Amino acid sequence: MRRTRIGRGPGRGMSRKDFLKTGGAGLAGAALLGSGALAGCGGGGAEGDDIVFSWGPDDTGVLPKLIEAFNKQSDGFKVTYREMPSDTGEYFDQLRTQFQAGASDIDVIGGDVIWPAQFAGNGYIADLSDRFTDSDQFLPGPMEAMRFEDGIFGVPWYTDAGLLYYRQDLLEKAGFSEPPETWEDLAEQAKKTQQDAGVQFGFVFQGAEYEGGVCNGLEYIWTHGGDVLDPNDPNKVVVESPESVAGLTTQRAMIEDGVTTRAVLQYQEDESHGAFVRGDSVFLRNWPYVYALLSNPDESEIKPRQVGVTSLPVSGGKSASALGGWNFLVNAASEKQDQAWEFIRWMTEPEQLKKNALEGSRLPVRRELYEDSEILDNVPVARLGKDVIIQNSRPRPVSPVYSDISLEMAEKFSASLAGEMSPEEAVATLQEEMSSLVKQGQEAAS
Repeated sequence: MRRTRIGRGPGRGMSRKDFLKTGGAGLAGAALLGSGALAGCGGGGAEGDDIVFSWGPDDTGVLPKLIEAFNKQSDGFKVTYREMPSDTGEYFDQLRTQFQAGASDIDVIGGDVIWPAQFAGNGYIADLSDRFTDSDQFLPGPMEAMRFEDGIFGVPWYTDAGLLYYRQDLLEKAGFSEPPETWEDLAEQAKKTQQDAGVQFGFVFQGAEYEGGVCNGLEYIWTHGGDVLDPNDPNKVVVESPESVAGLTTQRAMIEDGVTTRAVLQYQEDESHGAFVRGDSVFLRNWPYVYALLSNPDESEIKPRQVGVTSLPVSGGKSASALGGWNFLVNAASEKQDQAWEFIRWMTEPEQLKKNALEGSRLPVRRELYEDSEILDNVPVARLGKDVIIQNSRPRPVSPVYSDISLEMAEKFSASLAGEMSPEEAVATLQEEMSSLVKQGQEAAS
């Protein structure tokens, strides 16, 4: 299956199942090849006090500019940009293989929001608690994802959150003055507006069996008052609950009641946003990047003025959006952690985050920048979605075995949505399988 490009949506990981099945052979090969072979993934290691920073290709061009600016003002050391795979699953697998082989010469890692607990649980990345003294200046959702046990294992760089886009012009013509507050409202508004306007779909979202499908499924569970892991005890699985069943039942009803198309079972980010920007859907659940597409006539047949953005609906719970985004992590084995921290601090200062927002359309992680008029005027989704991002974003389950439980959630959420498994059976099976995976993780760590 396809996985996401860096910078668009969540890190995907479905084909990691193959990696997990064959990981032993791969790690043995990596150990035999040694660090010299692994260094070929994007250039050799840094010399002297210079450091290596890894991330995927940057289509916006902002990252190379920032690194160049840092190197010009830095007297003691320089930063080398090691370009990694654009597919986040491949990037993760490559890092994990290098870490387990003891061969990585990367000092600073540009990491997906779901990686810190997985790497921290294995001792691969450094605890930054003593250095990161102004964490209260950052948004709470991204910060929560950086915490594992009693430590802070990363610094947020930019953030994403699930948003509800809607055709404001069509809703008004259909007699609706406000966007939906509940999932039931959404179904009603979608069907009536679809019929009145003659558009193809009422609502589209990411229903495929991959990490984006996990985010969507979690949002239905959360907004119905359910959860997957106990927030106070990440080793306790709580997915089997009436609230979780209700959430997956609502999601499945979107297909059964004709609110969306059965084709949504194959939809990832591109397919779902494509239907919306072509003018074929009344509602869309997707990430902030979609708003930028609306201003591009080559991408969109509708205009920004026709579109509204709001928080996801609720039914018994609070509005909650799955957190996406990227962060800075430090290799625990690096001998240049002081230099690594100096680079991270510079990259996450307001000036650099603002440049990343204005030129790269990436949502900043410092609270103060959501009051910056230049950002709010030039990055409209920051203004339209700031309440969602600040108040409603939630990290996916923070666990050192997240990769494993993510695979199970992707499979069971997809089966429930497709009608191949009842919501009750899906959450019961997940409760059993996830509990086993968490227990295995605890035993491996002890």
